[in-house]
Amino acid sequence: MRLLGILLLFEAAFMLPALAVSICYNETKSIESFLISIAITAGCGLPAALLPTKNNDMGKREGFLLTSLTWVVFSFFGMLPFMFIPDGLNAADAYFETMSGLTTTGSSTFSSVESLPKGILLWRAITHFIGGMGIILFTLAVIPMLNKKSGIQLFNAEVTGITHDKIRPRISHTAKSLWGVYILLNVILTLLLWAGPMNLFDAICHSFSTIATGGFSTRDSSIAAFNSDYVTIVITIFMFVSGISFGLLYKCLYGNVRDLWKNDTTRWYVSIILIAIVGVGAIEYFRGDSDFNEVLVGIPAQLVSAITSTGFNAVNFSDWQYPSIIIMVILIAIGACAGSTTGGIKVDRIAQIGKNLKKELYKILYPNAIVPVRINGKIQTSELASKTGALILLYFISFLIGTFCLSLTGIGIFDSIFATLSCLSNNGLGYGFTGASYADICDAGKWIMSALMLIGRLEFFTVIVMLTKAFWKK
Repeated sequence: MRLLGILLLFEAAFMLPALAVSICYNETKSIESFLISIAITAGCGLPAALLPTKNNDMGKREGFLLTSLTWVVFSFFGMLPFMFIPDGLNAADAYFETMSGLTTTGSSTFSSVESLPKGILLWRAITHFIGGMGIILFTLAVIPMLNKKSGIQLFNAEVTGITHDKIRPRISHTAKSLWGVYILLNVILTLLLWAGPMNLFDAICHSFSTIATGGFSTRDSSIAAFNSDYVTIVITIFMFVSGISFGLLYKCLYGNVRDLWKNDTTRWYVSIILIAIVGVGAIEYFRGDSDFNEVLVGIPAQLVSAITSTGFNAVNFSDWQYPSIIIMVILIAIGACAGSTTGGIKVDRIAQIGKNLKKELYKILYPNAIVPVRINGKIQTSELASKTGALILLYFISFLIGTFCLSLTGIGIFDSIFATLSCLSNNGLGYGFTGASYADICDAGKWIMSALMLIGRLEFFTVIVMLTKAFWKK
């Protein structure tokens, strides 16, 4: 409870920049909204933060429970500014919007974001910034209060991936290193966008959305609204970079650039993107209506946006040929690299499945052969392969259940499929009924999709394990 209280104080502090922007633009109504929201959030967080600490020992159960509760509680208090503005959102819409921001999904229930106050637009971007590297990494401030085991339980419950190779000896140092890379990328991208056609406010908001691979924009037409190849190319590059493991990027900053291409996952990541770009580019150029500039700039941006789960719209992909849309759907499901801010199954697991498939085909020809599966030079254990298979199975079970539940709310089957896939992969792209906005979906559908976003962001195990009887046994 004390940790949640401290984290709520962090959330209240992150509302202050949005309040400052509202004051600068003299947005009276949003000023009131943020003042009330900050007062409520800090008012609930402070008493909890002052509670005495009885036991610093945190096991796996407590780590999983605190991780899930943090996302739920952060979304509950983070939705307050959206509710208190004039003509504000109802509870279902506001919670969806906040969960979408914190899980870096990027789906929105606002029919038009261009009419929103600047303070609210910044708060949407800040939810991406907070959620990008994970709310639990804010426990940097409280990890020193815990023992080493407790810090590791929190870190492992939040930082998802196929392995957890610590880049620094201590868990707090590892988290600080990751945040250093994260903030550096945000600063560089903000300056580059500001140097182009964007003003400073738009540059900051889109930087937060890009590095967190979130997708919230200050424009209704997303980044396509700027009609600038410069903006599209710069954002595409940084979406691509943000899809790489931040631990690997940290090593690159210290001169180990060769490790980037030696990494099996990175090579798979680059190869998948290039194959998709060539395939969709050829389909849309020869069978669709895309011109040469769109093939060179717009299509690569849209596909990188899809695989990194950013969800920016660089082109109107609803006009694409069906084979192109299928390729993009596959990219949404795959996602980028583990250790990044992206959603989806992750390229690491696809690489492992691919190598296991190659091994099984080889063993058909040579039954007695011993063929180890190596990723980045390390032999993959059967336990890891089993966990990978279980996660992918959970992904598709969640996908089927989510699609079924959404279809019960009256959403068409194809729209339900795309919306479920988008939420589970924390992607945010919409198609058909959800193409422009998720505003017209009923409240029940929004609560379902909020749950899907959380399950996808925490990679299934963290949330689903709490639904088992064994979790609650003493």
